[in-house]
Amino acid sequence: MMPITLGERPSVRLVAGVFALCILLSSAMSAQTANSAPPPSTTEKIIIDTDIGSDIDDAFAVGLALQSPEFKILGISTAWGDTHLRARLLTRFLKETGHSDIPIAMGIAKQRPGKPEILSQAPYAERIPADQKYPNAVDFLLEQIRLHPGEITLISIGPETNLGAAIDRDAATFRKLKRVVLMGGSVYRGYSQFNYGKTRGPDPEWNILCDIQAAQKVFSSGVPLYVMPLDSTQIKLQELERAEIFKTGSALADALLVLYTQWSHGTAQTPTLFDAIAVAYAMHPELCPTQPLRLRIDDQAFTRVESGPPNAQVCLRSSSDQFLEFFMPRIVSPGVITENVNERLLKFGRDKSANVSQIAERTAAR
Repeated sequence: MMPITLGERPSVRLVAGVFALCILLSSAMSAQTANSAPPPSTTEKIIIDTDIGSDIDDAFAVGLALQSPEFKILGISTAWGDTHLRARLLTRFLKETGHSDIPIAMGIAKQRPGKPEILSQAPYAERIPADQKYPNAVDFLLEQIRLHPGEITLISIGPETNLGAAIDRDAATFRKLKRVVLMGGSVYRGYSQFNYGKTRGPDPEWNILCDIQAAQKVFSSGVPLYVMPLDSTQIKLQELERAEIFKTGSALADALLVLYTQWSHGTAQTPTLFDAIAVAYAMHPELCPTQPLRLRIDDQAFTRVESGPPNAQVCLRSSSDQFLEFFMPRIVSPGVITENVNERLLKFGRDKSANVSQIAERTAAR
């Protein structure tokens, strides 16, 4: 390097500018490295058991799972009602989103006496030939558990009929699940009740009510159980979020738009993302912190808290802001994305605190 004489000494302003430029370049390189971080080295083996095709939240839940590199989806099984039509819906949904390699299994076709369920998204499913064949869901579940003992998380987002049948057939194998993450029950708060203010108490929740005996078997099975009840899962997908998703034009967004339109009959109904909370919890439990409780399902489908050793970890409260901060980037991305969720949540907390401080300052200045 050529030495600098006294007459050629650089100005303080020039040195400061070079120093600032170095900092900016270093920050940009760090950000690029963080954004291009490799996928997780280990993935969670999951099976999803769903009554997709009735309410719309199942489609958003399955879509979230498809977009999440934390999961290796071993298969998806259909539950309740016309399980063959639900399997046909999944066939089209997975094909259109580029996931036709995921196995689909058909569950037990059971429904409440005298109360046949009409699938709101049947027209979407009916584009798949009616003679399509699928393996039995109970056989599939038990086979996968035997192949991967202690490794599978079963995400149950429909009535627990298939789970109860698996317990009846081979309870010892069923207990070799790593855990069951379940959307179901209503502990302290029922439908359309907020996580603040007065409550009229719990309700019989749909997934439990459809097959009470199956739910009772699951809650007494001895498998590690993680429960997302109505208390924590009534997060709404409002109009602005829906528009943000549907305008992306990705294969997933297009499929969700068709299913949403059929579910809402062309009106602007607001979905409740019950089932998506369970899927999110299975990969990032910080989104719905749990506490140990002993739960029992009574014969009227109420979820009762009892004294004694806990049999479940239960999430009783969640943050819609935090959940949507996680959910939206996943769903609007054109493919699976990788991110540090803890950093995202910390950033969300900092931004929210800053916003609150700014509001307080503006209010004090008035």
